[in-house]
Amino acid sequence: MRYRFIILSLFFIASTLSSQLYAQSSDIESAEASDILFSLSKANESQQPSSGTLFTASAQFGLLYLTGNTRSADIKTGLDLRFEKDLWRSSFIFDLLVKKTEKESENNKGLKTTGHKWSVASQTNYTLNPMNKNYIYGNVFYEENRFSSFDSQSSMSAGWGRRWFENKQTSFDADIGPGFKRDITLVTPEETVLGIINQTLDSLILQAQALYIRKINEHIQFKQLVIVKHAIENGQNSIYKAESSITSRLIDSLQLKLNLVIDYNSTVDDDNENLNTETSAVLIYSF
Repeated sequence: MRYRFIILSLFFIASTLSSQLYAQSSDIESAEASDILFSLSKANESQQPSSGTLFTASAQFGLLYLTGNTRSADIKTGLDLRFEKDLWRSSFIFDLLVKKTEKESENNKGLKTTGHKWSVASQTNYTLNPMNKNYIYGNVFYEENRFSSFDSQSSMSAGWGRRWFENKQTSFDADIGPGFKRDITLVTPEETVLGIINQTLDSLILQAQALYIRKINEHIQFKQLVIVKHAIENGQNSIYKAESSITSRLIDSLQLKLNLVIDYNSTVDDDNENLNTETSAVLIYSF
């Protein structure tokens, strides 16, 4: 697991370095790049370096702790890194959810990890034409989710996108392209004893993404993200994901985010649900 995370981290670093090298050798002036992963919020001009390079980072944290008849703790955290220079934009997003519940044994009693989910996603965009805001993109994704039927799910895709609409309050972006997806099934300890091993399921996909952002006022923003990873071959697992969020600014660097994620896998084990939802409230600190 550690090596997979390192590989995806290197992908983000390489993409940002390549965009810097390309921008230094280009005579093209800095232009606005379309990116479905970026919000309408921009840094103040006084905060932007004279080189046109912009780097932003934010971290989120949420905690739910229960006591009484049931003791449990849910921890949600994440990191969001974004880099842009001239016609290039890159992003790296990390999310982690850990669930701890009370477990009793002969010797002790305490909270133990009973499940976790973490994911990393990275995307790099290059704007082809600043006037009509068409762009090409490359995207990679990796997730380990002990609450699902899969030990891990990963994908990569590349294609074309466009910012279809934009004004001071609203934007709508969408992109589409072919890709590849790998699902590794989850095997329980009981199944391992019976000699059952996990399966690696590879499939070609058509990936489509769309993002709608609406600035309700100076302090509140609504975001709706939809991701489709449709398997080309019949019978293979397809992934459909929708994420809705409302972010409210508390102070200059601190925000409160209410988030609802709907995740659907078309093919799962008989004892698992196709549809999973996650509702969270987290604090976001930008630095």
